[in-house]
Amino acid sequence: MSKSREKSLWDIAVQDSNEKEREGPGSEDSSVVIVGSKNAGKTSLILRFLDRDEAPKPTVALEYTFGRRSKGHNIAKDVGHIWELGGGTWLTKLMDIPLNADNLLHTTLVIMLDLSKPNELWFTLESLLKAAKARIDAVIQEMKSTKPDIKDVLKQKCWHKLGADNPDKSLMDPFLIPLVIVGGKYDMFQEFESEKRKVICKALRFMAHTHGASLQCFSVKQEQLVTRSRALISHHLFGTSASKTLQTDHNKPLLVPAGQDSLQLIGTPPLADGDIGKISARSPVELWKHAYTSYFPQENINNPAIVEDPAKDPHYAEAAIDTLRAQKDEELMRYQALCERRNRETQQGYTTAY
Repeated sequence: MSKSREKSLWDIAVQDSNEKEREGPGSEDSSVVIVGSKNAGKTSLILRFLDRDEAPKPTVALEYTFGRRSKGHNIAKDVGHIWELGGGTWLTKLMDIPLNADNLLHTTLVIMLDLSKPNELWFTLESLLKAAKARIDAVIQEMKSTKPDIKDVLKQKCWHKLGADNPDKSLMDPFLIPLVIVGGKYDMFQEFESEKRKVICKALRFMAHTHGASLQCFSVKQEQLVTRSRALISHHLFGTSASKTLQTDHNKPLLVPAGQDSLQLIGTPPLADGDIGKISARSPVELWKHAYTSYFPQENINNPAIVEDPAKDPHYAEAAIDTLRAQKDEELMRYQALCERRNRETQQGYTTAY
């Protein structure tokens, strides 16, 4: 009896590729793009999802990693791609890399907000939503030559998830790809006074609901919230079951699956008596923005000058490179001093000649 040939890695790869072709659409690897407030916990969320026991390092620009999920007893595994954008609202142009025509149909956007900084929250959310929408619109235009109905396909997927008969449909403008809003640093947020928590939670619920997004809270210090967040990322990367639990009480961590909230449950914006008639808002979003920003005046944090220099971060220390960098800094200082001296001499020469 002839001995059967063992499969090589190439054989396994070919077999896996053929299986994916037979599975058809939906078998492609999925991606999650995580953006949001600086120091809100984005890296910690990724590390906990990947079950990595290491201290988080600051994300300088755009970083990539991936997770694998075994398919039962098979050697082949699902691969989930994870992108993290640092810099808060400053580096939004880098979203062009993970949000592209090749993976748009299989990508989820996660916006993580710092709940401990309500005076930056609306500005951050609004800026990131605007930048992401602009990028998605550009990708859709790019794809129209090969997929003319791409926008209709994305809209159908949205309403299939949210419910085509949703009672708030006329007032909703769903994001064209799956959207998740995560409120980070919940452990600090829960120390706020009740009225502040109520205003923030209602505003986030409104923005999530009208954009067709899921909404939940996260804190690396609360294991229950870590577990919930891991389940949410797993759902979007690997198609695992999504939570159907609805938790809207502002005294507890929010947990709102997409399409499960309603404008009736959220209520009216927290405006002062008589304000509604005086505000010339063109949409419910503008009305909520006025209400929220009146309660929490926003600070414009979109300033590249406040972005830390990674060369000074001890996490990225490398002796050879740091020594060379120090030499170059000294050369630059000498050059600047020389330029200043020559400039003074030139000015003195002009004065003497005059």
